[in-house]
Order: sequence, then structure tokens, then C-alpha cells
Amino acid sequence: MNMLALTNSVKYKAVLLLILSVGIATGCKKEPPASYIYDVNNVTVSQDGVSKPNVKSTVEFISIAYSDLFGNTIDQATLTDLGTAYLAFGDKKLVEDLIIRNFLNTQGAEIPTVAEMNANVPLFIINTYKKFYNREPNEFELWQFTNLITTDTSVTPELVYYAFMTSNEYRYY
Repeated sequence: MNMLALTNSVKYKAVLLLILSVGIATGCKKEPPASYIYDVNNVTVSQDGVSKPNVKSTVEFISIAYSDLFGNTIDQATLTDLGTAYLAFGDKKLVEDLIIRNFLNTQGAEIPTVAEMNANVPLFIINTYKKFYNREPNEFELWQFTNLITTDTSVTPELVYYAFMTSNEYRYY
């Protein structure tokens, strides 16, 4: 090998080594931790039924429950008797429960049969929401009740009506 080729080879290797060492020295610096700022938009979340600010009075609750189940108005004597019983008890939820059970077990209550309910469960749920809450169910409510009715054969229309009429949402309008 001649001396000029050896010198060029050493120079080439030296330059290459210098470039690599500069690249490594500058490329391996630890960056400061990044600071992320997430802007979140304010969102107002509301639930159907929550926008009902007024509680039904005793007379309204009894009258509306009777009308929802029988399709006509309650007579004055029955309304007075039930109103007196309602006011006489300290536990209002217990009295509401008893009134609703009495209405559901009274002859003439307009309650669909199990066969009618099972024929079209989503339609039954939609009609029940409209009847008792004056609104349509959201997707989750529709799915939840449909799933419950189709998977549990012990669920009857009376139980569904009872659940709706004793709920907190039914007490508001």
C-alpha cells in the first residue's frame, strides 16, 4: 500500500468517526418533558325526565294514575277516600305503592296481556314510556327493557307498569 492511500483511508475513517461521534453526542440529548394542554369544551348533560321540575300533588298523582290505567277519570268519592288515606300515612312511598297495586289489581285496568307484550317488545316499551312519562325512551332504556323482557319470562306487563308508576320520574310532570 502506498502512503497516500493509507493517509486518505485514515483521514476518511477519522472524518467518519468524528461525524458519528458528533451525531451521537448531539442526538442523545434528553428532551425536556412535553407539556400538553387539553382544552375541554363545557358540555351540559341532561337526562330525559330530569327536566320535570314540578311534583304532582296528592290529588294529581291519584287522578293521573287512575286515568293512565283505566282510561277515564276517577269518581270524587274514591278520590277523596284515597286522598284521605294518603294524607293519613307518614310514609308516602308506602301509600303510593299500595294505591298503585290496588289500581293494577282492580278489574277494568287497561293492561296489555303477556302475549301482546311479547308480540312486539320494543313497541310495548315505547308505548309504556309515552303513557307514563310522556316521552320516548332513549336507546339505552329501550335496549335495557327489551333485554329484560326477552330474557326473563317472569316479567309481566303488570310488573312493568308497576315499575313505571312507582318510579320517581312518574311523581313529576
